[in-house]
Amino acid sequence: MSSTVRNNRLRRKYSIRLKMQGTEVRPRLSVFRSNKHVYAQIIDDHQGSTIVAASTLDKEIPDSLKGVERAKHIGGLIAERAKAKKVEAVVFDRNGFLYHGQIKAVADGAREKGLKF
Repeated sequence: MSSTVRNNRLRRKYSIRLKMQGTEVRPRLSVFRSNKHVYAQIIDDHQGSTIVAASTLDKEIPDSLKGVERAKHIGGLIAERAKAKKVEAVVFDRNGFLYHGQIKAVADGAREKGLKF
């Protein structure tokens, strides 16, 4: 990734984060996509703690899944873990990434499992 592309994403990220904050009632679902993996975590910004997390590095993710299917599975997994911690609604933080592909798949997978945002 060139430095210009990265700087543009970080500029978008900080612009979004100025307007968005996770609370105890509606924590923040933050999604990060690297070249190899997808990470999602639900964060309570008031306490500064991660409530639940899921990524493609988890043992529960089948190796046969790739790309968008794998990201959708991550969304479902984070929603199930959030329900276990009694989190029903979140604020979606796309972390400066465009809302398509794997980022959208994480959101769709979480919505299908009942997470509201």
